[in-house]
Order: sequence, then C-alpha cells, then structure tokens
Amino acid sequence: MFYTALFGITIAFSFVVWGLAARQYFWPALRGRRQADAVRPILFLHAFRFMGLSFLIPGVVSPDLPASFARQVAYGDLATAILAVLALTMLGSKLSAASLWLFNIVGAVDLLNAYYQGNRVSLVPGQLGMAYVIPTLVVPLLLVTHALVFRIMLRPQTQVISRGLHQAA
Repeated sequence: MFYTALFGITIAFSFVVWGLAARQYFWPALRGRRQADAVRPILFLHAFRFMGLSFLIPGVVSPDLPASFARQVAYGDLATAILAVLALTMLGSKLSAASLWLFNIVGAVDLLNAYYQGNRVSLVPGQLGMAYVIPTLVVPLLLVTHALVFRIMLRPQTQVISRGLHQAA
C-alpha cells in the first residue's frame, strides 16, 4: 500500500509541475501561432509514443506485469504515435483538422484508459520496472499537451490573427 501511495503522489506532482510549465511556458509560446504551427511541436512529442512498446519487453518491465495491461498500453501508444505522424504529414491539407481530432481523441482516451486499466488490474508500481518513468513523468506531460491541442483546436482563428497583428504593431 505504501508504494502505491508513493506512485500516486509521484503522478500527482508530475501533473502539477507539467500543468504549471504549460501555463507559464508552453501556452504563451503557442497561443499566438496559427493552428498548424501551434500543434506541430506537440505532434512531434507524441510521435515518440512508440516507446510505449517497452511495456512488452521482458527485463524492462517485470514478468509479473499483467499481459492484458501491457498489450493494451503498448499498442494504444503505438497507434497514437502513428496518428501523430499522420497528422504531421497532413498539416495544412484539407484533412488536417480531421487528423488532428482523431489523433487527439484517440491519444487522450488511450492515456486515460491506461490509468484506468492500471487500477483495474491492481498494478503494483514495481511491475513497471524501468518503464515506471512513463506513467509518472511522461504520461502527465502527454495529457497536458493533449489538453493544449484541444484548446488550440477549439479557439477561434480570429484570436490568432488579431494577436499576430497586435504583436506586429
């Protein structure tokens, strides 16, 4: 029980710190950009989600890690990485918005499902081995950036144009 509490505290702190970093640094750097320019660095970050395949590698994770959890997490991350690369290639095209929505919805649901599945199988933090850093450090960052993409996708483009004109003056 003690280790599970430490695991939860680590995740909570990570969300707080990444949220503060997003408010202080990420959002101010992205909010005045056109949609394609704002989401591009986030898509590159998520293109590395193929690293979730590490949940399938013995020695990286404990042999006691439930296979049902490991497969779901690994392949969900791989699918999201593919969708991120696809969205990158479609930026500026007619299908750009659709590919961004698909990437962002699938990616956010995948991460939330991973936390849910971890609770469902009563995941013990030691079962993650070296992959412990993924749910404690990386997943909070990825969820925060998914929230930023939702914000970017939902904001009126007139805000970007007026900010750009204001900054140019």
